[in-house]
Amino acid sequence: MDFIYINQNVLDNLFYILVSIFVFFVLIDNFKMLKNYQKTLITACMSLPSILCMKFPIYIDEYCVHDLRQIPFLIGILYGGWPVGAALLIISLAIRFFIYGFNSLTLIVYIVIFIVTALFSKKFIMFNRKNKLILSVLLSLCLGILTTSIAVTISDSFRVTEAYMFYFIFLPPIVMFFVVYIIEILSDAISVKSKIAKLEKMEVVSQLAASISHEVRNPLTVVKGFIDLLKAPNLSQEVREQYFQHVVRELKSAETIISDYLAYAKPATEDIGIILIDREIRSIIEMTKPLANMNSVKISEELVPGITRGNIQHFKQCFLNLIKNSIEAMPNGGELSLVTLVSKFDIIIEISDNGVGMSREQINRFGEPYYSTKEKGTGLGSMVVVKTIETMNGKIKINSVLNKGTTIRITLPIYTS
Repeated sequence: MDFIYINQNVLDNLFYILVSIFVFFVLIDNFKMLKNYQKTLITACMSLPSILCMKFPIYIDEYCVHDLRQIPFLIGILYGGWPVGAALLIISLAIRFFIYGFNSLTLIVYIVIFIVTALFSKKFIMFNRKNKLILSVLLSLCLGILTTSIAVTISDSFRVTEAYMFYFIFLPPIVMFFVVYIIEILSDAISVKSKIAKLEKMEVVSQLAASISHEVRNPLTVVKGFIDLLKAPNLSQEVREQYFQHVVRELKSAETIISDYLAYAKPATEDIGIILIDREIRSIIEMTKPLANMNSVKISEELVPGITRGNIQHFKQCFLNLIKNSIEAMPNGGELSLVTLVSKFDIIIEISDNGVGMSREQINRFGEPYYSTKEKGTGLGSMVVVKTIETMNGKIKINSVLNKGTTIRITLPIYTS
């Protein structure tokens, strides 16, 4: 066999090993339930390259055929422990004897590799990346020398050539170095991804807590002030009633803020029902007409019948927030348009205004906690909108031009009985 052919088979063996490792991490990262069966998954993913390496070996010379099946074998033992190693040992030997027939030397060599590697597996997992790389290289090199010595001692016909020294003694440690390095990099990437997700959640919680405490403190401070005033003995009944009205108004304000927060933080999955889009939006328009009249805003509608599924109260709150935002975006008056379109699979709802508009940054940050385009806004309203649409498996898209207006396009899945 020429040199090119030999290297072709080496690359094939490496390909089988690396692809199996990538498949393992893709499955672990995307299917969380597989983490409970991690050792079984390691066994499956390391068995496949072992079998393929045996099926397509490296032809060193006419006296020696070699492959890199010991790499996935070692990886499986080091990262999965002796149970994974035992399963891989049985699978590897069974396939080896099935393809090439029984060989006592192969049996002894792989039992020795299994025992020696299993002794290091517990300590290996606790090492940092640098020590894992060093141990894996030294282990592979020592096992190559040890098993070669055993083979020379047992078999009189066994020959150690220069090609054998390269492919069996020196190449496996190099491959082990890069394979372990890739595994550690991928493991760290998944770990960092998980930590980032947790940090983002904590950041959202802290931002929400800051927002809620700030916004609720204001009405409660007002309430406390009026309650202190109510202690005055010489208050007339008329003034007392006015104070009570102020107290009730501020308490309702605090209640609204807390309700918005709860709607965002824990959207109800129960009470899912049929939502008649046109009917519910018309009822919301009626609710907001007084606010529209105060702001000299004209509301026009082109609503066609459409049905979807979701929590009706959250749906109403979502579109109430959107319509209210659009009206408040036109302090000098304007026109608010609501249009619905129904296709075979989706219902499209468009809310358009000719108000102050939004910048690209404001569009990108729509729905973020503690961010609002309003001077005294908390951002909770937009968070409720985004969360509700996501819960209903819908999509939201915003197109806006500063000082010209905004169009919000919401797509919801249609419900057919």
